[in-house]
Amino acid sequence: MDRVYRGGCLCGAVRYEAGGEAANPCYCHCRSCRVAAGAPMVPWATFARDQFRIVRGALAERRSSARVWRGFCAACGSSLTYRNEARAHEIDVTLATLEDPAQLAPQMHVWVAEKLPWVVIGDALPQHAAGVSGAG
Repeated sequence: MDRVYRGGCLCGAVRYEAGGEAANPCYCHCRSCRVAAGAPMVPWATFARDQFRIVRGALAERRSSARVWRGFCAACGSSLTYRNEARAHEIDVTLATLEDPAQLAPQMHVWVAEKLPWVVIGDALPQHAAGVSGAG
């Protein structure tokens, strides 16, 4: 792995490392992400799946739609990953679970068409009504 990003869940039971290029750092406003995380939007980055590994504990996963698996800590419930079978070589990681979340800042908003009406986007980042290739 070139650059390594480390992170984990709230209780510390699950720890991960993601290496290489972090692609498509974004805020996702889709309903599925919002409900899975209990948040108005979720910040993600995409990594090559072969550059991601669990270094402590076990990632619990739940199918959230026909082709999507969401990874989380079974002990504390922290939302950690998103896998879409259409992008089998990639995995998305929640940026807020990084040891140093300042390492990766979102560069766009995706699924803005589904954002909550009381969410006001006040930054100058690009906004996409739906997803973009490899994000969200």
